Parts: sequence; C-alpha cells; structure tokens
Amino acid sequence: MALALAGAARAANTAVIPVARTNAGWVLRHESMNEKARQGNIDLVYVGDSIVEHYEHQGKEVWAHHYGHRNALNLGIGGDRTEHVLWRLEHGNVDGISPKLAVVMIGQNNGGRNTGEEIGAGVVAIVETLRAKLPATKILLLGIFQRREKPTPERAVLAEANAISSRLADGKTIFYRDINPLFVQPDGTISRTLMYDFEHPTPLGHRVWAEAIESQVAELLGDKPVEPMR
Repeated sequence: MALALAGAARAANTAVIPVARTNAGWVLRHESMNEKARQGNIDLVYVGDSIVEHYEHQGKEVWAHHYGHRNALNLGIGGDRTEHVLWRLEHGNVDGISPKLAVVMIGQNNGGRNTGEEIGAGVVAIVETLRAKLPATKILLLGIFQRREKPTPERAVLAEANAISSRLADGKTIFYRDINPLFVQPDGTISRTLMYDFEHPTPLGHRVWAEAIESQVAELLGDKPVEPMR
C-alpha cells in the first residue's frame, strides 16, 4: 500500500511528465528548432523558456557578441515549463547533433504550479535526458532566476528547486552556477535596470548574465573567453 501511494505521488508531479503545448506559435518555434538541429554544426545549445528566448530580443546584441561565433542554437520558448522542455528534447530539439556544451536554465514558470521538490525533479529529468541524448556534451546548469520586485513565497520555492538540482554537479560533465546574487539586491529587491519586469533581463541584464558565466563557458567549450562588451 505504501509503495502504491509513493508511486501515485511521483506520477502526480506534472513537472516530470513530458507534454507538448498546442498553440500555433509554440509548434512553429519547436519545428524551427528541429530544422536548425537537422542542419547540424551546433557547438552550443541554450535550453530554457522565455528568459532564454529573449536573447533573440532584449539580449540580441549580447548573444551576437558572446555566442554568434560559437555555432549556438537558442532552445528557449516563452511560457515553457520543465515538462514542455522534456517533450521538446524527446521530439527533435537535439536529435542528430553533438554540441560541446548545453547551458540550461528552466523551471521559473513551474513556480506557481509545483513545489520546490517537484520543480527540482523536473530540472533533474531534463539534465538526465540531455545526458542520455548527448553523452559527449558537457552541461552548465544555471540556477533558476528569481522574479518579482520583492521577496515572495514563490522565491523560496524556486530556491528549493535550485538547491535540489545543484546536487547534480559532478565537476566533470555537469556543472552548476547560480548567478541570482547579481540580480537580487541585498535587501531582496530586483532592479528594473537589470530585469525590466522583475523577471526578464534587460539588455544590461543579459550582458551581466553572459559576462558572469563567460569564463566557464569558454573553458567548457575549449575556446578563448570573449572580451566584455564596450
């Protein structure tokens, strides 16, 4: 009986059950990602939700500076939760490629739906899926960005998820980095200069993000660090 209840609890975690979204924009972007993957020559993939996708908008210049020469593929879709990314990874986003590095930052949109433990399990499932599909690829897992102008109960949920997923780091193929302290001030607030809606980075926020992880990205890719933007 206890085992059955435990199994039911696991099954109830929507964060680990792959599911597709059905709106036309999502389907088109997913298919375009698959098409880019089929073209090959991908050394770096960035996996996530709108925060990653916005590298094509607010962070466009930063992306060009840091990743434009690195055969990078943006695998971010706005609104995605861990379960949607799991589905995408199982349906073509990384098929036929063998990038040197995958940068992952996902789970924020699960914050209002799942517990910290459930979100952490969703992130773990994504990393495990990437390891299975891309065994030669190193993974840089980023802590989920916090959101809202001031501390909320949801922030504690995301922090718990980060604490769980951070345990995946082995210093060999999986690496973990939490750069939330660069965005969250000592008093717990987030500035609009870095996140215009207290969630998505501004152009400056993208620059802070990219420069914070640049040395590690370069090391894991095996190339030279990019100079800071001027």
